[in-house]
Amino acid sequence: MIDLQTVAILSQKEVRDATKSRWLLMFGVGFAVIASALSWMALSGLGSFGVAGFGRTTASMVNMVLLIVPLMGLTLGALAIASERERGALAYLMSQPVTAFEILLSKYLGVAAALIAALLVGFGISGILVVLRGGSSNAGDFLALVGLTVLLALSSLSIGFLLSAGLRRGATAIGLSVFLWLTLAFFSDLGLMGTAVTLDIGVRELLFMALANPLQVYKLATILSIKNDLEVLGPAGVYAMRTYGDALLPILMALFVVWVIAPLGVGFLIFKRRGAF
Repeated sequence: MIDLQTVAILSQKEVRDATKSRWLLMFGVGFAVIASALSWMALSGLGSFGVAGFGRTTASMVNMVLLIVPLMGLTLGALAIASERERGALAYLMSQPVTAFEILLSKYLGVAAALIAALLVGFGISGILVVLRGGSSNAGDFLALVGLTVLLALSSLSIGFLLSAGLRRGATAIGLSVFLWLTLAFFSDLGLMGTAVTLDIGVRELLFMALANPLQVYKLATILSIKNDLEVLGPAGVYAMRTYGDALLPILMALFVVWVIAPLGVGFLIFKRRGAF
């Protein structure tokens, strides 16, 4: 049985610790500044503000989210366990009457709450700017972007926790998380297409390779939610639309859920076996 009161107390502690983290502060401020700047530029015309609305701002933010948000989730998740294991704080915590699952769950919930709060602040400032300058005719597109970005952040955080569960030093966890971020970012667009051309991969295999990358799942789901058309992604997008039709978006959402739960589950098994050492 899970002691929900214990999980709540530990989660509150993790939120306080996360809000004091220089990593979260740096990422949060950077995300808010860049999101606001993109909104400002998206709404600007030739030297003056035009009526652009949420749709134009949403399109301008997708690539920014693909670069910043996975890095935020991976690094924060990678530090969550490894840094405390290195300092010896994890050994003290595990000596208390709490289970390994309660520790991992509370850490994940606490860091996730802080991460989502930082993202919502950035999106909130951007949304207010768009409302004041460009109207809200396509507010649904913007809200879809926010929701999908939260899922991308949670999936990246889960992968970060998986890395952190098996590592002892925080510096190693950070280095490995940055390397994984670069790998995922490289194989999201040009790297994926270059691999397909080099290995002579068919469009079906290309789509499956894209779905194995949470960044590509995010991009597919975002474009499908906003434009309801994946032709801009080339043959793989057209093949996906023709093969799965209206079921494609639910499939992408289900894949996001898998990317959130599966790495966290594997991380728990590693954490339970390794413990504080």
